[in-house]
Amino acid sequence: MLLFCVLSTIQNESQTRQTRTEEDALLVRVGQGDREALEALYRLTSRAVYGYLLSIVKNPHDAEELMQDTYLQLVSSAESYRPQGRPRGFIMAVARNLGLMRLRKERRFPAAGEEEAEALPAADNEAGRAEDRLVLDCAMRVLSDEERQVVMLHAVAGLKHRETASLMGLPLSTVLSRYHRALAKMQKALMEGETAR
Repeated sequence: MLLFCVLSTIQNESQTRQTRTEEDALLVRVGQGDREALEALYRLTSRAVYGYLLSIVKNPHDAEELMQDTYLQLVSSAESYRPQGRPRGFIMAVARNLGLMRLRKERRFPAAGEEEAEALPAADNEAGRAEDRLVLDCAMRVLSDEERQVVMLHAVAGLKHRETASLMGLPLSTVLSRYHRALAKMQKALMEGETAR
């Protein structure tokens, strides 16, 4: 049942295409200096960006700060974006670069804690927020850094596995393997959690 909740966070293909088209248009407008487009893009993507950054830096405060930096960076780099149907990939690449730069600069690799799940930005509804927190908490506890990033990019950010592979600089087979291994780990952890109750 809980694995179904994890899998249900993945959008169906027609919604994904519509969202990508909308995000493509918004990124182009952001590149032209349109502040309203930036606000709309933020509303559509901030939860995914935050979740991905949190999977990298493992600190809610740093993830929030880096999320803001990501959108500031998008303002200056959006003019170089060319609509190709991969706006989330572009946004996540900016977020990833900022997150990794922060880790290198501070030379720290913090441990995941319970506070990350509590720090997830509010969803549009309570059920969605509870589900997101459950998935994020489980991911933070049981997954390796690489598995966590693959899950966040695919299930939360909505990137296709090929896009995730390209963004992370990994072969597609490695990304697929990590994703399926991560789902199995999360399912096991969630099932053990239910049995313990």
